[in-house]
Amino acid sequence: MLAEFNEGRSKSFYCIVATVMDIQEIKEAIVLARDISAGADIKTKSKALHVILDKIAQERKYNLRLRK
Repeated sequence: MLAEFNEGRSKSFYCIVATVMDIQEIKEAIVLARDISAGADIKTKSKALHVILDKIAQERKYNLRLRK
């Protein structure tokens, strides 16, 4: 996620995702984001992955927010 979809502001979000979500869910989200954002700039790619991960989290009732 960091290598392909990090626009500079998503590192914490991706770390939380890696901690909370199942590896298979993450792999499926990355494949889908690659398909959706093929040829796009890094901000568009990041946005696509965020939307997909947020949708999965909402369906499975995961909390992906950093608690301070």
